[in-house]
Amino acid sequence: MAAALSFYGVPVNLKRSSARSVNYVQNVGCRRSLTIKCGLDDFIGGDLLKFDLGQWLSDVEEHKALAIYSPHEGGYEGRYLTRLRYQGYHFLDLSARGLGDPETTLTKIHPVCPAHVGKQPIARWYFPPEVDYRLSLLPPSSKGLVVWIIEAKVLSKSELQFLALLPTLRPKVKVIAECGNWRKFVWKPLKEIAGLTDENVANATGSPVLNFK
Repeated sequence: MAAALSFYGVPVNLKRSSARSVNYVQNVGCRRSLTIKCGLDDFIGGDLLKFDLGQWLSDVEEHKALAIYSPHEGGYEGRYLTRLRYQGYHFLDLSARGLGDPETTLTKIHPVCPAHVGKQPIARWYFPPEVDYRLSLLPPSSKGLVVWIIEAKVLSKSELQFLALLPTLRPKVKVIAECGNWRKFVWKPLKEIAGLTDENVANATGSPVLNFK
């Protein structure tokens, strides 16, 4: 007969609980040991020193339009933005939510309807192209304009394709689109994310040829 004790009126089977503890010890002993690899940046402040900044600058100059993926907690992308600013770039910060058609907003005269709150008449104001207007204001010493778009993950494939072609239409423009999150700060050419081919980029003129596949 198994011995049992009662704690606050609840019977406890000592034989069963001891068997569970033995099984737990056996299972723990059978577990495989984990190996954690640490790099140099884990010991000297990897959040402050970014050893890939040189590669970041060269990829921005080479691809001209990048899709970036930053950690969820945020803040890491600021160091890469600051490095571009040190190089002489100026920035146009936009949010993809409420941007509308990127081609119309960035490169054409576009209408904007302010909120009328149900009392004022509906009005329509026309604004100059955002990119062309900012390019006209750049000082002679500026290296170019970086269009930094946050929350770009809500954009459609055709809209991302236009953003990838924008540096071809405006040579002094670079595009950085925040397309998602990852465990560390990584980036890829935006044309790969948007599914563009070399033929689409070569045919980019006033009316870019887009790939909707």
